[in-house]
Amino acid sequence: MIDDGAEPAAAEAVNAVDRFWESTVNGRSMRLKVPPAKRLLDLVRDDLGLTGTKRSCEIGRCGACMVLVDGAPVNSCLMMAYQCAGRDIVTIEGIADENGGLHPVQRAFLEEGGYQCGYCTPGMIVSVKALLDAVPDPSPEELEEALSGNLCRCTGYGGIIRAVRRAIEEGRENR
Repeated sequence: MIDDGAEPAAAEAVNAVDRFWESTVNGRSMRLKVPPAKRLLDLVRDDLGLTGTKRSCEIGRCGACMVLVDGAPVNSCLMMAYQCAGRDIVTIEGIADENGGLHPVQRAFLEEGGYQCGYCTPGMIVSVKALLDAVPDPSPEELEEALSGNLCRCTGYGGIIRAVRRAIEEGRENR
């Protein structure tokens, strides 16, 4: 092996400098020093202390880490923080109104028993909110598609579907 004294490219990556990350999270402007390889999930939970976003499968299959990025639901375990720079991020903590009142979807989940252990609930609520923001009166197929990225191991989905139907009905009444 010949050593020409050149550092491998990997060494540069290890020595990469943290960069400033700016975005809006739950309506508040944020500016943090963030390493280039930090995932959005880790930034939200570890740096911002917003632990309602759950860490679970970490491979994008369960939906427990779902957040909204510019209104679209995304698995925060699959998105790098730098991909969200300058974008609007909403976590489960940001769904309630500014006075702390529950969002209609949150209220419906409580009233209809759309949870048991509660681990999947934040991701479910985030996904349902995104759906109802885009399609206020979704078909059963649209609802099934919107929730296809969220897994619940406890409820059998009956309470979740009742909660979504209740939120849809409440939305109709308030239009």
